[in-house]
Amino acid sequence: MFPLTMAKAGETVRIRKISGRDEVRQHLAELGFVVDSDVTVISELDGNLIVLVKNSRIALDKTMASRILIAFADDAAPQSGSL
Repeated sequence: MFPLTMAKAGETVRIRKISGRDEVRQHLAELGFVVDSDVTVISELDGNLIVLVKNSRIALDKTMASRILIAFADDAAPQSGSL
């Protein structure tokens, strides 16, 4: 798992865990940041992000983004084998 701040513009990632106080986790959940949901990074500047989550663009500062732990969406999906 990595913090959301590690994702680059254009990448889609999957939320695996949200850390922080209950109030912070609740606030992020109200914005759409819930475990197992996908987030697409629109732009990144010095760790501050604009992301697309549940069809809404949301700006996060790097402190808040670092509380969201992610896995890259293609790593989280089951691999299909060839026949």
